Amino acid sequence: MSRDITTSVLDALDDDVVYPFFAVDLMFDVREGTDVNGDPITYGPLYMWSGYGDLVIGSKTYLGAGTLLALSSVEETTEIEAKGASLTLSGIPSTFLSVSLAEPYQGRECRIYFGMTSAPSDYVEIFSGELDQMNISEEGSTSSISVTAENVLIKLERPVVRRLTNEDQRSRFANDKGLEFIASLQDKEIYWGRTSK
Repeated sequence: MSRDITTSVLDALDDDVVYPFFAVDLMFDVREGTDVNGDPITYGPLYMWSGYGDLVIGSKTYLGAGTLLALSSVEETTEIEAKGASLTLSGIPSTFLSVSLAEPYQGRECRIYFGMTSAPSDYVEIFSGELDQMNISEEGSTSSISVTAENVLIKLERPVVRRLTNEDQRSRFANDKGLEFIASLQDKEIYWGRTSK
């Protein structure tokens, strides 16, 4: 899959000094909860970038994670191949781990962007996939959370267990009667083009 790089990004890459950034969208559901102090808080999509302070791109405000955010290399090949990426957020107070562990993260959309701070609205999406695994490592009073995201092509490598039965069809479409008589057709002798004896 080819990516279109905007003219402003290409021009900025030719400069003597380059100020690139990475931005990450983690699309969690919006839900109500409480923080570590018991105060009400609203959780939702998480937007982070590799710089400091807030960065507004379109209608999204990205929280600056600075050196606390680490991204793996993002690979793309000419083959139809699922390549993943990993994100690590370090320096998290251990008291926030319960929030991370309670979040249903698997299958959530993850997008990674590359751009220049001179023109942040001109960015390139370099990865799109779904969150897969989370690893947590504690170091004293702080922790690191690492999540891996897999390209949606990974679904092509998973076996699809489906059966040509009425029960399997009804598990997906409750009112579908298309396979209602499939069991009675097993080993049934059908006379075609001649009369039965």
